[in-house]
Amino acid sequence: MPTPPIVVFALVIVTCAGFTGCSSKAPEAAKGESEAVIPVEVATVTREPINQVITASAVLFPVNQANVMPKITAPVRRFLVNRGDHVQQNQILATLESRDLAASAQESKQLYQQAEATFLTTTGATMPEDLTKAQADLKSAQQASDAARKLYDNRVNLVREGALAQKLADDAKVAMVQAQSALDTAQRHLTSLQTVARPEQVKGGRATVDAAKARYQGAEAQLSYAEVRSPIGGIISDRPLSAGEIASSGAALISVVDISQVVARANIPVKEAALIRVGKTATISGPGGQVTGKVTVVSPAVDPSTTTVEVWVQARNPGERLKPGVTVQVAINAAQFKDALVVPSSAILSLEEGGEKVMVVGADSLAHEKKITIGAKDGDKVQLLEGVKEGDRVITAGGLGLEDKVKVQVGAAKKDDEKKDEEKKDDKTKDDGKK
Repeated sequence: MPTPPIVVFALVIVTCAGFTGCSSKAPEAAKGESEAVIPVEVATVTREPINQVITASAVLFPVNQANVMPKITAPVRRFLVNRGDHVQQNQILATLESRDLAASAQESKQLYQQAEATFLTTTGATMPEDLTKAQADLKSAQQASDAARKLYDNRVNLVREGALAQKLADDAKVAMVQAQSALDTAQRHLTSLQTVARPEQVKGGRATVDAAKARYQGAEAQLSYAEVRSPIGGIISDRPLSAGEIASSGAALISVVDISQVVARANIPVKEAALIRVGKTATISGPGGQVTGKVTVVSPAVDPSTTTVEVWVQARNPGERLKPGVTVQVAINAAQFKDALVVPSSAILSLEEGGEKVMVVGADSLAHEKKITIGAKDGDKVQLLEGVKEGDRVITAGGLGLEDKVKVQVGAAKKDDEKKDEEKKDDKTKDDGKK
């Protein structure tokens, strides 16, 4: 049956109207998509001081430690400390069996006292008697020589006067010569005692005493080694033996660590380590809390396997909260820049080809991509050396994946969050009212 002309006309109108509606809606949708606005949050680039803070992982060590080894091999008689005990420097930690050493020391002491008594007898009695006798002999010989000379002179005068025979004068001369010879002998004997005999005897006696004293001191030292003392103050960290076991002179009997201060040893890249100097302030953070200290060592050599430099940070450890052996974080204040362009670290984004960038919101409300060069870092603050200027607004939230020259709305993200919070508060208020 043929369709009436009126119906065909109506269908044509409806179809055209339908196509017209579709064609008009498509451009409107495309226009809406092209003008989509991305909500972002921004921060202003400011000029302010910033510290160059270098952070790294480190391992904690005690400021001082000692493995105490006995100097003699002997059974342990008694331990005076346990693990975890605090000790002072030179405190007795353990005692070893030493009865044989005590007997040897006593014998050496007696021999020393005997040698000293003999020396005092020699120097105080024998030598002065020899000197006194020699001096008396010299005086007697001098008097005899003077008398013989006087007798000879008298007889010579009498012979000249013819009152005495020549033979008697000759006899007096012989007696005078003999007396002079005796005087010379007495003089040499006294001189010998004064210059040779006495110093040698004193020297020999003193050597005997000194040798006996040295043996006695050696025995006393061996006896003192039976008392094992701590070379440092600290905490007992290990005590591998028990009383009665043999302590060897080549093995540690007790270990002591001083953790009143701690040292964090960090391996830092060469470029950053070049900025670090001894004396720079730093912080150590780890299990137990955070403490402030200073850089004490910057290694002059680079580790070839890691191309890093070892840096030590030493700090006081109040309450001994930080324990050696744990991994901590060190933050070293390497330098300070008084007039730096500073942005939040959340504004820094990575480029696909390498490097960093920020997204700057211009007066046209478009996000502009800016390549940057990073300088110092201090917590959530970053110094930018190039790429931005003071007063620029950099995107801190919503910039991830944002393309260059995309239209953005500053603060919208924050406002949406605030709106949601207010709606939640209103709903809660209504619920409380119903209750």
